[in-house]
Amino acid sequence: MARRSCRASATILDPDVQVTVMTNTKNGNDITLQLDAMSKSFPGVKACDDISFAIESGEIHALLGENGAGKSTLVKMIYGLLRPDSGSMKFNSKPFTPEDPRTARAQGVAMVFQHFSLFDALSVAENMLLSVENEPISGISDKILSLSELYGLTLSPDQIVGNLSAGEQQRVEIVRCLLQKPQLLIMDEPTSVLTQFETEKLFHTLRQLVSEGIAVLYISHKLEEVRHLCDRATILRGGKVIDTCLPAEETAFSLATMMVGSEIVAPVRKQISLGQQCFRISGLGVASQTQFDTALVDINLSIRKGEILGIAGIAGNGQDELMLAISGESRSSTGEIWLEDQRIDGETTNERRRRGLVFAPEQRNGHAASIDMTLIENALLTASVRKSLTRNGIVDWDSTTRFAEEIVDQFDVRMPGVKHAARALSGGNLQKFLIGREILQAPKMLVVNQPTWGVDANAANAIRQALINMAGEGAAVLLISQDLDELLEIADKICVIHAGILSEPLSPETTSRAEFGLLMTGTENSHSVS
Repeated sequence: MARRSCRASATILDPDVQVTVMTNTKNGNDITLQLDAMSKSFPGVKACDDISFAIESGEIHALLGENGAGKSTLVKMIYGLLRPDSGSMKFNSKPFTPEDPRTARAQGVAMVFQHFSLFDALSVAENMLLSVENEPISGISDKILSLSELYGLTLSPDQIVGNLSAGEQQRVEIVRCLLQKPQLLIMDEPTSVLTQFETEKLFHTLRQLVSEGIAVLYISHKLEEVRHLCDRATILRGGKVIDTCLPAEETAFSLATMMVGSEIVAPVRKQISLGQQCFRISGLGVASQTQFDTALVDINLSIRKGEILGIAGIAGNGQDELMLAISGESRSSTGEIWLEDQRIDGETTNERRRRGLVFAPEQRNGHAASIDMTLIENALLTASVRKSLTRNGIVDWDSTTRFAEEIVDQFDVRMPGVKHAARALSGGNLQKFLIGREILQAPKMLVVNQPTWGVDANAANAIRQALINMAGEGAAVLLISQDLDELLEIADKICVIHAGILSEPLSPETTSRAEFGLLMTGTENSHSVS
C-alpha cells in the first residue's frame, strides 16, 4: 500500500481503509517505541485491528480517536495490562513484551491513567511507594513536595487519597509518573480535571521532558491542547489507524472530523421561558469532617424550571461537598434544601430520588457505577425508585433490561450488549450510559458533576445537548463543571465556588472570562443572592 503524507486533510476517509503511518523521524531522532500490526479482541468487538506506528524520542505524539476507537486498549497493551492477540512491539529497538505494568515500568514506561489506579484508603505517599522501589516513605514525601512545588501540582504527602477530589487525584497520578523518570510517558486525558494554570505548568514540564529525549504518548479529547502541544498525531477509528497528521497544521474542527468520520454538530439551545422555582438552598453550611474536606459556608442558590445553573471552580473548593449535601450522602450542619414546596434536607438519598431529584456524580467508577456489574445491574442501581423496577422487593429483570437497552439506544452507547460488565465500555460510552440513566428517569431536577470529563467532542456535544433538551422540557439542571467553556456554552447563569463560598449568580453574556478567573482563584468573592 502506498504511504500517505503526514499532512492530513479533513476529507472523510473510508473507515475500512488502513493507513501505513510514516515512521521516519522528524529530526533524526531514534524510535523509542515501534508498534507493528497490534490487534486485540474482546467478546463481540475487535478493539484494536492491525495498528502500526512509531513514537520517536523527544516528541509528543498524540493518539486521537472518539470513545471506543481503541486508544485505551492499545495503551494498556503497551503498559502490560493486556496481552495482544497478535502483533509485536520494540522499545529502543529491542523486542518489548511486558507481562505486567511492573515489567513495563522497569523498562522505562510510565502511564497516567484516565481512570485512576489509586488506593483510596492510603495516603498520597503510600500510593507513590507502590510504584517506586527501595525508597523510604520520608524520601518519597520530600520528592512529592519538591515536584509539587516545581510543577504547580499542589499535593500533601499525608493526605488520604479517598478524601481528594478528582482533580487532586489526577495530580497524584502525574507526580507518581514523574518520580519514575520514564523514557516513555503515556498520558491518558491528563488535563481533563486540571485548571488552566495547572495545565500550562504540565505542558512546561512535558516540554522539559522531551527536550531531554523522553517520548510522550498523549491521549486527549481537548483538541486545541493537541494542536499547541503535540508534534505528530495518529488517529484511530473503529480500532484501526485511519489517518496521521501534524496537529499544528490542523484545526480543532478538522481533527474532530477525522476522528469521527463526519462533521461535529454543536449543541443548540432554543430560547425558552423559565418556569417557577424548582429548587432552593438557603443558608447551607457543612462542617469539615477531616482536615482535607472543604467546609461549605452559607450556600444560597435557587434554580427555576427549565434553567441550567452552572457551578464553576477549581477542584477541591467544595464542589464534591456541595454535591454530597444535595444528594443526601452527607448531611448539612445548617440551612435548608427545598425541592418545589417540599423541604428535603432531612431525607435520605432514595427519598430525594423518589421526589424527582436525581444525581450523576463526578467519579464514574465506584460512585456512579459498579464496573464489575452488568449494564442491566447498573441501570437498576439508581433507577429502581423512579422506574418501578422492583415489586415487593423482587427485581423485574425484564423491565430493567428494557430500560438498560433504552439508555443504550437513545444515548448511542457503543458496547457489545447490556449483559456485559460496565468495565467493557470506554470511559465516554460509560459516561453516556450514566447520564442517560438519570435523564430517562424524567426527574424534576438533575445535579450533574463533570458530565463530559474524558469524553470525545462528539460524545461531549451529545451529553450537553441532552442536558439542554432536558431543561427544554421543563426540568432544572445544576451543572458542576471545571470546564468553563462548557458552562459558558449551555448555562443560563453561573456561580463560582471558592473555599466553600458560592458567588452570586452571574450572566455568561455580561461576565468576562477574566472576571470568572478572579472569582475562581479567590481574588474576588461574595455570598450568593437568590
